[in-house]
Amino acid sequence: MANVQYYDVILRPVVTEKSMDLMADKKYTFYVHTDANKAMIKEAVEKMFEGTKVAKVNTMNIPGKKRRRGAVTGRSAAKKKAIVQLTEDSAEIEIFSGL
Repeated sequence: MANVQYYDVILRPVVTEKSMDLMADKKYTFYVHTDANKAMIKEAVEKMFEGTKVAKVNTMNIPGKKRRRGAVTGRSAAKKKAIVQLTEDSAEIEIFSGL
């Protein structure tokens, strides 16, 4: 496994209709590094966003899709997605406030 620091764990937020609906329950969705585990994701969220307390983390691996360009076939990159549940007394995550 690669030496992954906390600032390398979270790649970008997922902005979809379903993820926006989850924000009402203090659940935030991120694409994360494929080698990151739940403990690393929890630590990264709590360090990057001040005042947040993570209650639980759910992760899912998304395999790459098959792609074809002429006779050449291949796959797009695999991704990992994490849904982070914050506690009731936790602060909101600022990057989602303007959406």
